Amino acid sequence: MCLIVYNYLHSGYTADMTTRHRVLALLEQHKGEFISGERIAEDLHMSRAAIWRAVRELRERGYDIEASTRVGYRLALASDKLSAEGIRSALDWPEPVAIHYFDSVDSTNKIAKQMALEGAPHGTVVVAGAQQGGRGRLGRSFFSPEGSGLYMSVVMRLDLPSSLALRITCAAAVSVCVAVESLGSDPASIKWVNDIYMRGKKVCGILTEGASGFESGRIESVIVGIGVNFSPPQGGFPSELSSIATAIFPDEVPSGVSRNRLCATIMRELLTSASRIDSPELMGLYRSRSAVIGKPVRVFQGGQSYDATVGGIADDGALLVRTADNAMHTLSSGEISIRPATGSF
Repeated sequence: MCLIVYNYLHSGYTADMTTRHRVLALLEQHKGEFISGERIAEDLHMSRAAIWRAVRELRERGYDIEASTRVGYRLALASDKLSAEGIRSALDWPEPVAIHYFDSVDSTNKIAKQMALEGAPHGTVVVAGAQQGGRGRLGRSFFSPEGSGLYMSVVMRLDLPSSLALRITCAAAVSVCVAVESLGSDPASIKWVNDIYMRGKKVCGILTEGASGFESGRIESVIVGIGVNFSPPQGGFPSELSSIATAIFPDEVPSGVSRNRLCATIMRELLTSASRIDSPELMGLYRSRSAVIGKPVRVFQGGQSYDATVGGIADDGALLVRTADNAMHTLSSGEISIRPATGSF
């Protein structure tokens, strides 16, 4: 069940925004700076009493807001409370983008798919602070605790042949790598086709789900779900995940970096990649970040498994593997694990 639902577009304030949302949007735009109550009242056309009530509500919801009778109000620079306002303030993108934020959901992909069916435009993003039913590939669950992760799904409307569907996942993987590294993280690599790794462990999973026209054979809409371990969860990762999962920032989050900023940066990179989804440059970037090219792997496909060595990645995103008998196989689906078992992904 969602606790907060909020949606607004490119810039400015809309009529359906509550006083609390309007105050938060202004504080996010000036995060780390004091803004006088007089200026807030003037900019937002509201009374000082209404501002005080809005700040009180925001504090009750967990926002770290300082108040001083002499200088006004300030949202702490270290505040890491997810919100549509915070994402919007960090998003450098020239076109209108619809942002839907939920404190907690079953699955952001499920909500985004429903929105896509109802006509949500390209770039619509659903973001949650936690998921109860987060999903990975092949029906697996995705650990989605509150307060430490970023869980987002983006509606993408791309005029592409279905044969290029894998490229969308490749674009998302490259976008996440570029985004997290731009915020000061360790180098990131990609395990085909949809996992992001740092320091030998998984930090992000990507689930791409699409709909194509039966007659046209072209992709009508795609939902790109991205789950990121931003910082370690309270109490650490569960025992079954501690050896294979880690966080982007396992020790200390750099000053000025937040989940809002990470979400905005991933959105910008993904929307940029979408405009060049059919260019050779994208696959070049994907290959350069591959953690599997040249590695011995175990292939799992169609209920069978076999050992092989990764020879490369095709232009459509398929994995090229060579078996012991020197036969080359092209994988457009399935999974791999890196051999040997010790230290495997």
